[in-house]
Amino acid sequence: MDDKKLAIIATKGSLDWAYPPFILASTAAALGYETQIFFTFYGLQLLKKKLALAVTPIGNPGMPMPMGMDKWFPVLGMTLPGMQGMVTSMMKQKMKSKGVASIEELRDLCVEADVKLIACQMTVDLFDMERTEFIDGLEYAGAAAFFEFAGESDICLYI
Repeated sequence: MDDKKLAIIATKGSLDWAYPPFILASTAAALGYETQIFFTFYGLQLLKKKLALAVTPIGNPGMPMPMGMDKWFPVLGMTLPGMQGMVTSMMKQKMKSKGVASIEELRDLCVEADVKLIACQMTVDLFDMERTEFIDGLEYAGAAAFFEFAGESDICLYI
């Protein structure tokens, strides 16, 4: 029997959307899956050496807020200066207090577990990004190369 394969497409570049691809990939690798993550568009932010990820409360109405803020604090309030930074700080503190690994730690875990991290070459070119901005050990490829693996995968996730 062939080894199981997991293919993930990561398209989001915010702190709250950074966790799912790395948690799922590292878990799959630990379970013996051959795993690849294809990072495209804003997902490429997750591969940068210097992460500057923020939470996106406006674009995520389902996000639970502390002190029941989601019930009494209007969505418009999230547009106030400093709110994104405050929410990001609160999220990082919550993760730390619950013992959740940082994005850097999860990303390193994936690298150690031989998860193949693929940067979309078209997106790198589109946004005039430099390879020096990214962590070492990445593969750069187009969607067609990823589809070869994804077409053979047992599970394919779009995040």
